[in-house]
Amino acid sequence: MIRIAGVPLFALAVGLVLGTGAVPAPLAAHQKKDPPKKAPPVKKEVAQPGELYAAPGFQVELLHISDPGTEGSWINLATEKPGKLIIGGQGGQPILRVTIKDGKVDGIEKLNIPITEAMGFLYAYGSLYVNGSGPKGYGLYRCKEGADGKFDVQPLKIFGSGGEHGAHGLALGKDGKIYVMNGNHTKVPDGLAPNPPYRDYQEDHVLPRQWDGNGHAAGIYAPGGYVVRLDPEGKSCELVLGGFRNAYDLAFNADGELFTFDSDMEWDWGMPWYRPTRVNHCTVGSEHGWRSGTGVWPDYYPDNLPPTVNVGIGSPTGVTFGAGAKFPAKYQKAFFMCDWTYGRLFAVHLTPKGASYTATVENFVAPLGLVKPGAPKKPLNLTDVVVGSDGALYFTIGGRNAQAALYRVTYTGTESTVPAALTDKDGAEARALRHKLEAFHGKKDPHAVETAWPVLGSDDRVLRFAARVAVESQPVDEWKTRAVAETNPAAALTALLALARYGDAKTQPDLLAALDRFPLAKLTDDQKLEKLRVLQVSFVRHGPPPGNARKIIAELDPAFPGPNELVNRETFQLLVYLNAPGVVGKGLKQMAAAKTQPDMFHYLFHLRTAPIGSWTLDQRKEYLGYWTNRKKLPQPAELVGWFEQAGRGYDNGASFNNFLKNFLREAVANMSAAEQKELAPTIAAINKDITPSYDTKPRAVVKQWTMDEVLPTLEKVGKGRNFDRGKEAFAAAQCVKCHRFVDQGGSIGPDLTALSSRFGRKEVLESILEPSKVLSDQYQNETFRTLSGKTVTGRVVDVTKDAIAVQPDPLSPDRVTIQKDDIETRTVSKVSPMPANLADVLTHEELLDLIAYLESAGRKNHPVFQK
Repeated sequence: MIRIAGVPLFALAVGLVLGTGAVPAPLAAHQKKDPPKKAPPVKKEVAQPGELYAAPGFQVELLHISDPGTEGSWINLATEKPGKLIIGGQGGQPILRVTIKDGKVDGIEKLNIPITEAMGFLYAYGSLYVNGSGPKGYGLYRCKEGADGKFDVQPLKIFGSGGEHGAHGLALGKDGKIYVMNGNHTKVPDGLAPNPPYRDYQEDHVLPRQWDGNGHAAGIYAPGGYVVRLDPEGKSCELVLGGFRNAYDLAFNADGELFTFDSDMEWDWGMPWYRPTRVNHCTVGSEHGWRSGTGVWPDYYPDNLPPTVNVGIGSPTGVTFGAGAKFPAKYQKAFFMCDWTYGRLFAVHLTPKGASYTATVENFVAPLGLVKPGAPKKPLNLTDVVVGSDGALYFTIGGRNAQAALYRVTYTGTESTVPAALTDKDGAEARALRHKLEAFHGKKDPHAVETAWPVLGSDDRVLRFAARVAVESQPVDEWKTRAVAETNPAAALTALLALARYGDAKTQPDLLAALDRFPLAKLTDDQKLEKLRVLQVSFVRHGPPPGNARKIIAELDPAFPGPNELVNRETFQLLVYLNAPGVVGKGLKQMAAAKTQPDMFHYLFHLRTAPIGSWTLDQRKEYLGYWTNRKKLPQPAELVGWFEQAGRGYDNGASFNNFLKNFLREAVANMSAAEQKELAPTIAAINKDITPSYDTKPRAVVKQWTMDEVLPTLEKVGKGRNFDRGKEAFAAAQCVKCHRFVDQGGSIGPDLTALSSRFGRKEVLESILEPSKVLSDQYQNETFRTLSGKTVTGRVVDVTKDAIAVQPDPLSPDRVTIQKDDIETRTVSKVSPMPANLADVLTHEELLDLIAYLESAGRKNHPVFQK
């Protein structure tokens, strides 16, 4: 299973992907098992066991290297019958059954299943369930094998969306149902069961958000990624939880608790809404707060749940629990997670805490160079992981046409590996109470309110959340009066959040009056954040407070700024929303006092919406001064630490400069005509400053390079290359115009600094010479044909209710606005935005130096430059 939201070459991001989703031609009737093959010659770009770190007492074996032409680039792995593994490749590639005997690959057969790009496998109920591209489109299929080896393929639920952010992983719950994880570009399907546990998801932003600076996920609204569950026959499909970016897999622990590993949005690095990769406890009815663009909810919002643990940067792929592994007890209970980008197989150790868990994370397997400076750091782009019937841990690498392989991890240490008690007694009572409350989610029950109300004031945030959803599932008239009369601050704030979400405009006066009984000055910081969030949600869903704005401002204004920066952030948004007198001046002062870059950008971003009459010209000049003279503030120490753990230095995300451009564009649009005229020279200077320009000298074409010519010489990349010539080639081939590398380059394409942790030399070369060979939905352009006869091709960068904005040229800020009612067709372009033949201006030696330079991550002392 592979998400691939990492940061490869633009061509890799565009060209090395899971595939186009074409269904392969049906294979012949069930093929006979191939006899064991002679081990293929070692491909040096596949990490060898000696080049990998493993936790003490564990060893890694390389079992099989895929034949790319017949076996594919692997993205999914599952166990089937004892001694059998199921492996799936990208679009157009087969599903394989691998026989394991005595810890070795004893045979590989191609299964006659007309499904490809499968990102979810589950063997249950005598069938193989597959989430992928099949005869009816992207969705969940049940594949039952007959005695003749043919499969009866039945569609159970069609989701309609595939690719990197589409239909993903599968897991079997203790309730006998099949749980499906779908990415944030997968629309919630029709025909779901009524009254689901997870419902009424909205954006809930009190101030306007912006879409991603590069247009990613523009127009994608809540719930983001989500989980549904189905009965084995697919007769009933229920929406269970949501709010993920692009979690790709999911797994249950021995207590029946569900977990996932959710993605970050690496283009957001350096912005206040950046959210790292994280482990989430997937409780029934839970909301996890992903919203597209700048709209990501912070962890402290009470209407979403925080992560179990933040992990850092990377690309989450497959996950599994260690149950059944012949490992020490600690690892039998561990949650194993794959990071595709930086080649790390994590072991997460969960500790019960109340109704949920806390956790610690360790590198279980990783490139040796990541933990031992100077050691080799070969690509290890992990895609999935399972525990085999022999008690070993198996994992695959591959994805985006990279070389695939199968590895095996066993324990050779001295600790006992006898089956451990995997269930947790600690926290069992709290989890049981949560389950009792979850039984009311989405269901009307006369006992729900009485059962849940005492828990609304619990010290356990997860229990409060479950109790609130149980109350929200009942008719509002049954609990509204009790909510506004509640005197316990914790219970009242939780109940009033429910009323803000499910009440209407007529309930707002009573809600605001109830909040008045809990002045900010008498609340804890956490309770302050809850009260501020209740106000925000009420204003979003019920409208501005009629006649109450002055009273609310009178409470909020003296509290801003205060000692807690998180409270300051939410208070400031409300003051801007209410157009409080003096809010611009206070915001500018707080921006000047910011201690980190995300803190400063929070105020820079939200001040853009302060209305015209609230600014003086001097304040406009002061605001713009932060652009022309902005100081380089440090990043939070935790963020920098995540980069260090991944073996690279910090850099701002790919959307950073375009975010700044969009901030400025909206700030200027919010100025009066007179202000715009007066400040025009300053605005023009800022635009130039935040638009990196990398002029490259024209070069004559050397020749049109082909893979056949260069591929046999890639061994020469490994030593004796020229760093300075590689850097010059990076500019001469125009890579620098679109790609960040270390601390230089544009932001149209992804950051290439950590390229070598994911791809080998062959894949890098292929992406340079053949950028359109395979396209990634993450970077594809779209072509619009209008009823008025126009054709526009480019990247979607903004979406409103009535129109779509397209940027045809990534190097120009110019946009074309297309009215939605004028669109005749909208199709995905099959041509890479990266032009072909860019490397034709390089000599053979320069091309090899360029590949070495990319492999070095900008380190002049890298082994490829040594004699």
